[in-house]
Amino acid sequence: MNASAILLFAAMELVLCFTPGPAVLLVVSQAMRHGFAASMRGALGILTGNAIYFALSAAGLGALLLASKSTFELVRWIGAGYLVILGVRMLFAQAKSASDEVVVAKPRTFVDGLITQLANPKAVVFFTALLPQFIDPHGPVTQQFVILGVVSTIIEWPVLATYAILADRGRRLAARMHWIERCAGVLLVAAGLKLAATRA
Repeated sequence: MNASAILLFAAMELVLCFTPGPAVLLVVSQAMRHGFAASMRGALGILTGNAIYFALSAAGLGALLLASKSTFELVRWIGAGYLVILGVRMLFAQAKSASDEVVVAKPRTFVDGLITQLANPKAVVFFTALLPQFIDPHGPVTQQFVILGVVSTIIEWPVLATYAILADRGRRLAARMHWIERCAGVLLVAAGLKLAATRA
């Protein structure tokens, strides 16, 4: 793998990161509901999902997932349903105290981020169809996947953090917190519908 391939991958990763998708919508909704720190745990879950897909791609297992249309569709609908359920629960949730929110947010945001990314069919396509194009089959494959994984994390983490910071500031400026809860729910439902509209 040469430097030009790494730079091309970094450029593509940057463009994809700044394109709002389920991961971005999830982090924004978490920041609006729970604050910046909780949303960063969600971002960590998303990056953990990426790491799992990097490993599957390196092992060649990702191609099997992409080749099976029924499995792809199952992943898509599970992810869409999960996000919609989370969003609907926020839309109709009763107001809670700040201390209750912190306790609930700590274990859930990471899991929500992980499930969202693993169930994102666009992530499946990226890691099984696009990522291998940057790998030189004549070089050390595992090392190349590790390099691209590090590059991906270095790019995606600050982008997600930026979205989270902006959403958290908007949350702090809001006068009525129940509206923030509703907006976060709408974002999650939108993310679920976005996944449902994805096609293989």
